Amino acid sequence: DAIAATVAQEAVFARVTPEQKLDIVEALQRNGNIVAMTGDGVNDAPALRRAEIGVAMGINGTEVSKEAADMILADDNFATILAAVREGRDIFSDIRKFLRYLLASNAGEVLVMFLGVLAAGALGLADSADGLAVPLLATQILWINLVTDSALALALGVDPAVENVMDAPPRRLTDRVIDRPMVITIALVGTVTALVGLVALDLELAGGVLGGSGTIESARTMVFTTIVLAQIFNAFNSRSDRVSAFVRPFDNRLLWAAVALTIVLQVVVVHAPPLQRAFDTVDLDPGQWAICWMLAGVVLVAEELRKLVGTRRRRV
Repeated sequence: DAIAATVAQEAVFARVTPEQKLDIVEALQRNGNIVAMTGDGVNDAPALRRAEIGVAMGINGTEVSKEAADMILADDNFATILAAVREGRDIFSDIRKFLRYLLASNAGEVLVMFLGVLAAGALGLADSADGLAVPLLATQILWINLVTDSALALALGVDPAVENVMDAPPRRLTDRVIDRPMVITIALVGTVTALVGLVALDLELAGGVLGGSGTIESARTMVFTTIVLAQIFNAFNSRSDRVSAFVRPFDNRLLWAAVALTIVLQVVVVHAPPLQRAFDTVDLDPGQWAICWMLAGVVLVAEELRKLVGTRRRRV
């Protein structure tokens, strides 16, 4: 207990025996830490084996230390360990970006269908000739998931770090990949995406609250396009759960390529006659496209406000 209390307060121990090295490793573990141990001698072997990650020296290390270790440092350079930790954190950060984007996007698609059915009377969907209509067709949802979402999500999977990942404290074994802040982000972005999609539908469809005059086909095309464009803004939001989307926005060229591909494909599916028949879309005029872009941009504004509020709370 005394050793555990000491290692929680002190950072450097000198002239330690092999037994004391093992005691320090075990004390750190009792305090809830994940321990990496470096060593090169025979007497380092017990502590190397006891630590979660034992790192032996590849050049000057003994065969005993190499056998006891989990990893061998080929160049005996401690800076290489730092680079490896940074790369590991970058990979974990990209996994979180990927999940944050896909889950928020899918939440928006689910909510736009759910809320659209609940508010069908107010939106004018219940006045359809076929009875109760839905905001999106199955083929349109498949298009969003397989074409637009996939390209943007893959680009986020190799996104350079927006913030210094080494500034964050180490994660504990009990920390979840999808934590409470991420759940809040997913809920916020999903809800806002669904709401702007339904506003786009109501602005176009006759019989709704906002007094549109269009057909169910043009209204679906509006909500379909708004959801796709909202996913683009969501991709930039997802690059960090704390840093603004406007910080180093051009670092990921692959993401911009995916954005360009998404826009081109959406224009094609809206205006190309063969795809119009397959996806039940109609032509949109420049004014309708502008409305879709402005509504989709609300997703970016909402997430920027959340990040701003979170930053101020952390400073307080």
